[in-house]
Amino acid sequence: MFKTTLRLIIIIVAAVAGFSAPPRAAAQILSADDGRFDPDSIRRDFRNQPYFGLYKDNYFIFGPSIGHKPTKENTNIKFQISIAQRITNATLPWGTYLYLFYTQKCFWNVLENSMPMTDLNFNPGIGLTKPIFVKNRYVGKLSLIVEHESNGRDSIWSRSWNKISLAANIIVDPNLMVAGKVWIPIIDGVNNKDILKYCGIYQVSVQAMTDNRKFTGSLTLVKRRGWNLSYNTILELAYRFSRKSNQYFFLQYYNGYGEGLLDYKQFHSQLRVGIVIKPQLFSDF
Repeated sequence: MFKTTLRLIIIIVAAVAGFSAPPRAAAQILSADDGRFDPDSIRRDFRNQPYFGLYKDNYFIFGPSIGHKPTKENTNIKFQISIAQRITNATLPWGTYLYLFYTQKCFWNVLENSMPMTDLNFNPGIGLTKPIFVKNRYVGKLSLIVEHESNGRDSIWSRSWNKISLAANIIVDPNLMVAGKVWIPIIDGVNNKDILKYCGIYQVSVQAMTDNRKFTGSLTLVKRRGWNLSYNTILELAYRFSRKSNQYFFLQYYNGYGEGLLDYKQFHSQLRVGIVIKPQLFSDF
């Protein structure tokens, strides 16, 4: 069972790594190592044939709980696979494009007997994305997405909810990007009626990078429901192996609730390291 699972993960990661390289026609504007983005090239890229690529960060990381003695139960692997497929050839009204999105996140307790995958979260969605140009300069994108998230379990372990999300990614300057996302929740899970108290009602992110594009750091704050200053915090650092790749050495620190759906009410303070494959322009959080 372990060999079959590991083989499947290797195949998926290899496929994602292959898809992460953009077509030659788009490579110049999507790599943007000099921090400049040509608006005409970006427009052409959006109008090209349906493009399959990365959506959020794709990573494979391992590490222990912080603040507690590391054990087999609180030291695990977390990996995420996230892809996007444009499904319209033509530009839709208001200069938008229709996409399918899919993200899968898994927690894998490899130190325990039988190495169980303790929580799998499935997050498909469909939405409209609009590139934003100001004074003939590409400055970011807006997305309106209908998405579902669940853990595929039944009985008392079932967790699920739906969201209508509005997200924005903005290039402040070549070294700084900001992002925000707010959602209208539709909670259909019987066993997670209070999920907003733990998984939040909106999030904001900031991502900075060095001039040579080798070092990247980001901070994401997810506001939990309530008037107090209660946030889930995600701090990430990445070092790119070479200028010709988008594969990075990756460190992620998660502090808060809702890291996974099964134990969304449980507080986690977790530090993990590994490898991440990033989208060429934006990491959608």
